[in-house]
Amino acid sequence: MAVKKGKGKNKGDKFKIPEEFIGKARTLSEALPYMRKFSGETFVIKYGGSTMGDDDLAHSFARDVVLMKQVGINPVIVHGGGPQIGDMLKKLKIKSSFIDGLRVTDKGTVEIVEMVLSGSINKQIVSNINAAGGMAIGLSGKDGNLIEARKIRRTKQDPDSNIEKILDLGFVGEPTYINPGIFSVFEDTDIIPVIAPIGIGTNGETYNINADTAAGSIASALEAKKLVMLTDVPGVMRNDEVVNKMTVAQAKKMINEGIISGGMIPKVETCINAVTHNVEAAHILDGRMPHVLLLEIFTEHGTGTMIS
Repeated sequence: MAVKKGKGKNKGDKFKIPEEFIGKARTLSEALPYMRKFSGETFVIKYGGSTMGDDDLAHSFARDVVLMKQVGINPVIVHGGGPQIGDMLKKLKIKSSFIDGLRVTDKGTVEIVEMVLSGSINKQIVSNINAAGGMAIGLSGKDGNLIEARKIRRTKQDPDSNIEKILDLGFVGEPTYINPGIFSVFEDTDIIPVIAPIGIGTNGETYNINADTAAGSIASALEAKKLVMLTDVPGVMRNDEVVNKMTVAQAKKMINEGIISGGMIPKVETCINAVTHNVEAAHILDGRMPHVLLLEIFTEHGTGTMIS
């Protein structure tokens, strides 16, 4: 019995690949030169803000860090935790105040700060990275004297008498020395260090260190390729637009002209200090944007603001 031939597809018909798949392949192809360029380089990433408080963003961040490690980049994570510290102090009914954006930290408060930063926050970040397939190790700046620190000094001029008064911030510190030997232990391994910004003084005192400052100092000590600061803003803004690139001189000029103001000033100053001390480039990125690290590192146009 004869069998009828079905209409079927013509020989010349091609299997149509979904545009979404083509887009992903195109993205991977575009990323290849950057993977080769940055392989073996150290990136110090300051992690904080809204990214830490959002579960989806936190897991996205962890996956991106693991991917960076997989393609040969050495990420070093330095994290903050201001909101979490504030919540814990409220629960314990401990009053807290700020001077110039720095938390006044007495002996009782610094113990809570260390507990939150080196404990719950640090271990949650480590757990997220490990769950994403990485191998993270949590460290405090006190471990192996990683971050040696001294009491930070602040002065304020009395408007009536013009006399400068010394402000006592308690156990708030600034780095005096970063021990790079600790990081050499992780060279040529799969380990991703996650660092809580707690420093140790010459007499064993514990100091609370601003995470931006700690990240900048670590980046300089390691001569990192990049310092990446995740924030809650798109970058440095001018006329409601993000400034994509600027030199150190341009950044200083924008501070003097008041274009860079408020809480962005210390972040930009940290970037300037890093770039003038061994770091090739510093980036201020919007941590609220999913996969912002990968967009900045592995695409031609990137995102946020780069200071070099």
